[in-house]
Amino acid sequence: MSTINIKRVKTTDIELKDRLVSIQRVAKVTKGGRTFSFSAIVVVGDENGVVGYGLGKAKEVTEAIAKGVDDAKKNLVKVPVLNGTVPHEQIGKFSGGFVLIKPAAVGTGVIAGGAMRAVLESAGIHNVLAKSKGSSNPHNVVKATVDALTKMRDAYTVAQTRGVDLNKVFNG
Repeated sequence: MSTINIKRVKTTDIELKDRLVSIQRVAKVTKGGRTFSFSAIVVVGDENGVVGYGLGKAKEVTEAIAKGVDDAKKNLVKVPVLNGTVPHEQIGKFSGGFVLIKPAAVGTGVIAGGAMRAVLESAGIHNVLAKSKGSSNPHNVVKATVDALTKMRDAYTVAQTRGVDLNKVFNG
């Protein structure tokens, strides 16, 4: 699997909902004292397979969130969702963050931590088992989760890539 086709999505005529993952107050020490500003990580999605994340920085909290939402809308990707869960097990990595995402039966719910939960629910995944290993930094966890979701392929994509019938994918 040398080439991974990430499906970019345009924001036109898509109803997106945004979720705040993390907000942090950061300080810059200057000659006159500390200058405080805010950094916000935001996830947006249509709860139907489209998800994106963004980072916003500003002097005010509301401005930082607004900038994060704008950045997230520029980084939208389409992920496969089958019957409210993911098609197969997948590992995602970013920097020190590692995530494991597994499909789950109907009624299980989203078994995931805070940053991963926001990404999975924004993508429209309702039943999933997920584990975050390594870094617990929200930046790394969000990016690793999106990495895992973009690596996923549904049966239709596999059939098209291989140039075979859909039944051949399942039955060998």
